[in-house]
Amino acid sequence: MRCCLHGMTRTFISLEMNEHLQSHLVGVIRQVAQVLPGVRWVDPAGIHLTLAFLGELTNEQLAEAIEATETVAQHSEGFSYRLARLGIFGPVHRPRTIWMGIDEPTGALSHLYRALNRELERRGFEVDKRPFSPHLTLARIKSPLAPDELHRLQHLLQGKQYGIASSQFYPVQHLDVMKSELLPAGARCTCLRECVLSGA
Repeated sequence: MRCCLHGMTRTFISLEMNEHLQSHLVGVIRQVAQVLPGVRWVDPAGIHLTLAFLGELTNEQLAEAIEATETVAQHSEGFSYRLARLGIFGPVHRPRTIWMGIDEPTGALSHLYRALNRELERRGFEVDKRPFSPHLTLARIKSPLAPDELHRLQHLLQGKQYGIASSQFYPVQHLDVMKSELLPAGARCTCLRECVLSGA
């Protein structure tokens, strides 16, 4: 998949998202939104499992990023993961983000992340040095939650989370180099290149 490259491109590299996974996330958001009606939820169509956010790139940098991703994909096997459970970033009394955790028991996802970071760094890109915590962002919380909402959120996080996790494993067959455009209605993401994993 190719596209015309011009100007600066806000770029990130992520795992593909299939319709079944997005459908499950729609159900999860609908379920949790009943408990937390005051929270603004992310559009499921725009949710991605981001492995590297590269920011604004020139055409030359973008070509390098695509080449790096292709190189890593050619040396990485396909794998599967499932959606595990909800969590938060930020203090318990003022969460900033609600996210869905990822369960990938073979370690292939972490290996892919490290390989991608090494290849990007080798080509002069700045990479995130924080420990890898694979997740899907479901909501960003701008202002403090009301006490009753905080209580409901804590109850949800500490409970069994029925219907939240997926029993189904989702296959990953390619890495996607993505363009993100910040528009008044929100970010619009376009796939610039699908990099097929070897053996996928």
